[in-house]
Amino acid sequence: MKLPPDFYEQHDTLTLSRLLLGCELVHESDEGTTAGIIVETEAYLTGDPACHAYRKKTNRNAAMFGPPGTLYVYLIYGYYHCLNVVTGPEGVGEAVLIRALEPTEGLDLMGIRRGLDPTTKAGLRGLCSGPGKLVIALGVDRHQHNFSSLTTGPLYIRPRSLPDFEMVTTTRIGITQGADLPYRFYVKGNRFVSKW
Repeated sequence: MKLPPDFYEQHDTLTLSRLLLGCELVHESDEGTTAGIIVETEAYLTGDPACHAYRKKTNRNAAMFGPPGTLYVYLIYGYYHCLNVVTGPEGVGEAVLIRALEPTEGLDLMGIRRGLDPTTKAGLRGLCSGPGKLVIALGVDRHQHNFSSLTTGPLYIRPRSLPDFEMVTTTRIGITQGADLPYRFYVKGNRFVSKW
């Protein structure tokens, strides 16, 4: 069951960053279905200097200004892509970066895409333990999925499936501006989190 549009519409970005933890991100592709439980997120808000929409709307960040539940997929470091859930009202550039997943479905396909053996402890952990890694593992493509809807497309989120867990709130990773803001959230003790 896909999360409905009102899940994305009735909560602010920071709340959604926390509510998405424990939910399952799924991609149904021609190659097969891959999925993982969201175990780490980061919020990016209007007025936040680390947010891509901080200055203005551009061709690169235009998806961020779409309706809540839109996907924003962008290129980073000229090679890796990152997947974000648009969370602000339409016309307001805010999003939640999905930083890490605990793989649940299609592990063999993920392993092929990532060049890893999911039957080993290190290989399994390496499939989706970072934003660029999970995009590759799930077969997400910027040209196909940027601007697409999580409520109508083949890439979607299922309701929370992780049992009770403790959430850690901390500062974000890999940024210089807004680095002191406590906008990163992860499942405490989960071995698939990108960085403790």
